[in-house]
Amino acid sequence: MLNKSILLTLLGSLLVISFILSTGIGALTIYPSQILEMILVKLELMTNGNYQVNQETVFWSIRVPRVLAGGLVGAGLAISGACMQGLFRNPLADPGLIGISAGASLTASIFIVLGLNIGILGYYGLSVATFLGASFTTWIVYRLAQTNGKTLVSTMLLAGVAINALAGACTGFLTYLSDDAQLRSLTFWLLGSLGGANWKNVMALIPFVIIPVLFIPSLGKQLNAFALGENEAAYMGVNVSRLKVIVIILTTMAVGASVAIAGMIGFIGLVIPHILRLITGPNHKILLPASMLLGAIVLILSDLLSRTIFAPTELPIGIITSLLGTPLFLSILLKEKRKQTFEI
Repeated sequence: MLNKSILLTLLGSLLVISFILSTGIGALTIYPSQILEMILVKLELMTNGNYQVNQETVFWSIRVPRVLAGGLVGAGLAISGACMQGLFRNPLADPGLIGISAGASLTASIFIVLGLNIGILGYYGLSVATFLGASFTTWIVYRLAQTNGKTLVSTMLLAGVAINALAGACTGFLTYLSDDAQLRSLTFWLLGSLGGANWKNVMALIPFVIIPVLFIPSLGKQLNAFALGENEAAYMGVNVSRLKVIVIILTTMAVGASVAIAGMIGFIGLVIPHILRLITGPNHKILLPASMLLGAIVLILSDLLSRTIFAPTELPIGIITSLLGTPLFLSILLKEKRKQTFEI
């Protein structure tokens, strides 16, 4: 197993490299030295640099907010997935599988088709709405999965399937009612994209993702105890009910805001923690911050592929993450199947 500081340093370095690649590669090439000069000039540590005005405009107005949005969304989804897997003690637990993403996406779709907005909240209205939608579906799944004060993972997953199906049906009905402009927006939510990222929605996303990203890693010790079982965790001093509430609030906050900005992006919250668990083991003190960094890296690079592989057209990022995540998801299922067969 890799040392925590070594792993986090490696992932931090890869995140910086991903930022440089994603902001530099495109129809207009920006070299790493020019990126450094632009940042230094912005920080007023240099007076001018060796780059053109159009490069500076593209860098600060288009690519930087897009990369920041990708990093925030990837970090939020991955750390939420790792946290939920620890809470439910199951590698298949994921915000998408239990209906959180579907609930957030349905809420966003309702706002798009009905043209709703939340007055004084302004641009934050859509993020608040998707957060409420994600929270509501989470509450439904959580209540359905409870039996005699305990949460049954199998029931939770089945309830998630039902919520996903219901949300999909409602979204299909909204698609039927939508006009051409609304249909294009709905397609954005269903397939996922960072094409609409700008400084305005990045600033709207930051508070909803930064809070979970900062607080979830502090739950590592409690989730390690929770892995032994709810009763054992309670004997070790963990307030089980409080932990469940905190996890659900923080994960739905991150997922709801991510869906509001980028739409439905699957498999990030499922496969990133699983990959890292093979490297770091089940220790959530390492797994949670590492998932945050690797999730940001993977989504930034996936977005880079989505906008360059078929340039000048852009492939929805949800397609990229699904193509990468499906084989890994199937490998998890096969591994779990072999484990159960061996135990029998």
